[in-house]
Amino acid sequence: MAAVDVFKALADPTRRELLDRLNERNGQNLRELSEGMAMARQSVSKHLAILEGANLVTSRKKGREKLHYLNAVPINEIAERWINRYDRPRVRALSDLKRALEEVPMEQLEFVYTTYIKTTPERLWEALTNPAFTSRWWQTTFDTDWAVGSTMIWDNNGVIIEDPDQVVLEAQPFSRLSYTWHTFSPEMRERFDDEVFDKLSSERRSRATFELEPVGDQVKLTVIHDDFEPGSLAATMVRNGWPIFLSSLKTLLETGEPLPSTR
Repeated sequence: MAAVDVFKALADPTRRELLDRLNERNGQNLRELSEGMAMARQSVSKHLAILEGANLVTSRKKGREKLHYLNAVPINEIAERWINRYDRPRVRALSDLKRALEEVPMEQLEFVYTTYIKTTPERLWEALTNPAFTSRWWQTTFDTDWAVGSTMIWDNNGVIIEDPDQVVLEAQPFSRLSYTWHTFSPEMRERFDDEVFDKLSSERRSRATFELEPVGDQVKLTVIHDDFEPGSLAATMVRNGWPIFLSSLKTLLETGEPLPSTR
């Protein structure tokens, strides 16, 4: 989405209030978001549509409900790709907003992020699975055959993470990929202080899912990271990490180079 769409969407105080509400509690439906608003539910729906059009909000069907999620990815993309080039007041304000939108309560157990990438489903799939790509935008590679049920050996910046429960859950080439998250193995202890590592290693394993949908000459990539336990510390890390890495993935596929901050 264009930066101008983001700024236009943020110009309205009602839309900023809706983002504030999702910042406080993600995954709300229209009825919940309309409560206490001085306008009809239909008007709230129109504002949400504008926020979705700017990719500041992403939605997901869950049963009969349509749930709405704050999406920090486009703000991160603008800040990371342009803020160092054009240090103007409104860009500084955008950077402040980016930080505020990432400050989400720890109780959240599901995160949904969406980005639009000018590429093909085939190339995006390769970027999600091929070590030559994942090492560039994520500094992580996977040793697996990507068959459902197969184990995955993670190599994150030279740290090898192996566990029989690190497995592929779904693999529909060019459309959907899902796998369990890595173990916080003893090899990772040196990255954290003892208290933080003990908490991370005691938590149950979470799950990451990638949905690819062609939209014209772009691909809509939705990342769903869920199945955290209440009060999860790993959830906080994931929340702050995905907007950065998805921005780097988009930049890599569209320009040939990842963001400098993730190299």
